[in-house]
Amino acid sequence: MGKLAFVSPGQGSATVGMGVALADASPAAARVLDELGALRPDIRALTLDGPKDELIRTEHAQPAIFAVDCAALAALAEHGVRPDIVAGHSLGEYAALVGAGVVDVAAGLRLVIERGRIMEQSTSARPGTMIAILGLSTEQVDEIMLPWQVQGVIANANDNAPGQIVASGEVEVLRAAAADFRAAGARVMDLPVGGAFHSALMADAERAFAPILDAAPFVAGRIPLVSNLTAVPSTDPQTIRAGLRKQMTGRVRWRESIDAMLAAGVDTFVEVGPGTVLSGLVRRCTKEKAVRVLNVEDPTSLEKAVAVLAD
Repeated sequence: MGKLAFVSPGQGSATVGMGVALADASPAAARVLDELGALRPDIRALTLDGPKDELIRTEHAQPAIFAVDCAALAALAEHGVRPDIVAGHSLGEYAALVGAGVVDVAAGLRLVIERGRIMEQSTSARPGTMIAILGLSTEQVDEIMLPWQVQGVIANANDNAPGQIVASGEVEVLRAAAADFRAAGARVMDLPVGGAFHSALMADAERAFAPILDAAPFVAGRIPLVSNLTAVPSTDPQTIRAGLRKQMTGRVRWRESIDAMLAAGVDTFVEVGPGTVLSGLVRRCTKEKAVRVLNVEDPTSLEKAVAVLAD
């Protein structure tokens, strides 16, 4: 029998009402969302009632999504379902810390509240954006970017899946480079994001967050966590912390992270948190593999996942 991986979604998954039905059905999930309400009642209110424009702001979206990710983890644990290995996409890596036992929910939430606040400030000071590049390999994207990197900030931010890359950087540089990506056969799409995440434009935020991250009470993981930065599994708290120190400016190696989990014997992936973005990416990454892909974001999907995993 293969291993079970939990994967946690990141910032783009915020929706008004997320986690509400799950909390109604699961006392464990409700307790997690109560933690958010105790620390930031304003963000909990936005999660419940919106408005969406406020919820999706970086400083609000990050704690809200983290809490819903962790609520899904708690609901599964309530049913006796626990992973063998975890990973999270960008912000989702902080929920994966909880899933691995490296931090508890309260400590993780305090970290993410500060992360969101600092990143919001940084995006105001050094604005940028992100684009999706569909149809090219990461090597092709890197090669096309090379001459543009002397013009300004542009980075291969997310290697999400075969043929699905996200670039990040200064707006004018990305717009100019987009023509070259299209000429190479790619479809290029603007992304509605709050900043140039995973690029050098986040360097100030990364430096400001470092002492907060260093002070966080990390312990050895009960199970391995696959780093965004290296795509290597680890239970060592200092190794995990070192990867997170460079995560804001570093590439999210999601395709390689899925490969690492497959190599570790994973045959079932469960997306724990709002939406199904990661489920789609996992399917693209495992197209030729015999794997199961599930998600847990509400009572219906929780019931289905628990039933499938019990077989």
